[in-house]
Amino acid sequence: MVRSTIRMLIPTEKQRDALEILRSTIEQAQFEPGCVSCRIYQGVKDRRAIMLEELWLSEEDVQQHLRSSKYRNVLLVVEMAVEPPEIRFDVIAHSDGVERIEQARVQTPY
Repeated sequence: MVRSTIRMLIPTEKQRDALEILRSTIEQAQFEPGCVSCRIYQGVKDRRAIMLEELWLSEEDVQQHLRSSKYRNVLLVVEMAVEPPEIRFDVIAHSDGVERIEQARVQTPY
């Protein structure tokens, strides 16, 4: 799996437009082949912070998404940022859930 994240600082006066564009984009991306999930987060401490997180089944799926016309809208929002955004693509070889916490709690004598 591949997790894509873009964290950017969007000026307050452009927030509404940026969020509208991103919402529309993720609504469409959810139906693309290989899309596991798409989410938008907004900062609590710094309300200008917006993060787009996408999870894809494969590198090929990510590449297809990045080449799509819909992804141009994401790039338009990136251009609204007041400073260079943090962009990451993380390849995930293994993923755990609550079982990891349960295992750690059983092994820890508290």
